[in-house]
Amino acid sequence: MTQHSPASDTPREADASSEHHAPRSRRFRKVAALAAGGALVVGGLGYTVAAWTDSEWVYAGDGAGGPGIGTGTFEVQQSVTSPYTAGFADFEANPGQAMLFTPGAQTLSPGESVYAGVALRTTATTTVPADVQVRAAVPATGVAVADAGGTLFAALTVRVATVVVPATGAAPTCTAAAFTAPTTIGTGPLASTGATGTQRLAAGSGTTQFYCFEVTLPQSAATAASSTLQGRTVAPAWEFASTSVE
Repeated sequence: MTQHSPASDTPREADASSEHHAPRSRRFRKVAALAAGGALVVGGLGYTVAAWTDSEWVYAGDGAGGPGIGTGTFEVQQSVTSPYTAGFADFEANPGQAMLFTPGAQTLSPGESVYAGVALRTTATTTVPADVQVRAAVPATGVAVADAGGTLFAALTVRVATVVVPATGAAPTCTAAAFTAPTTIGTGPLASTGATGTQRLAAGSGTTQFYCFEVTLPQSAATAASSTLQGRTVAPAWEFASTSVE
């Protein structure tokens, strides 16, 4: 007689197969997820296997292995010696370099004026232009004067004129003739008068700007009270404020 297996045998075999494969499938998905995250857990023992990584870098270069970013140079210098083509140097703190006025500067009488000049330019290595503005005079630091209460300093007036020094030709002169429009850039009381605008200096010593100062003891000082101004001395100092121009 032929014997038949119980009908339930086949389902049990199918269930066993399903139970055997399902955990493997879940383990495979878990391993794949861990590997994608950069580490692989092996055998449940806590060991990890590093994944491949890659980085790329760039830097600012000059095409020859050196640095590709830097700063320019900026420096303005002065000369007080005619013909103002040499003798340029730095004097960056008050009182600066002595500027010699015309004869009679220490024996002024009411109505008299004296003159002195200075030239400015950028250095040969300066990479950007400069704008220069003359500030109002202040007392020179460290210079002993005889002007109690600043009376003479307050009484004096000043005019400032500017011209571009030619590369060739005669040196500029600082006299009353220099003060014609539009060369005059400032006029008024010594203690409060600066330039009304700026002057441009080209980079690399490309241009030289000459400044002429006229200091005057006004005629109005010839009064009954003018004796208070006699026998005094002052040493005004002017700042040339320079700003680089991009």
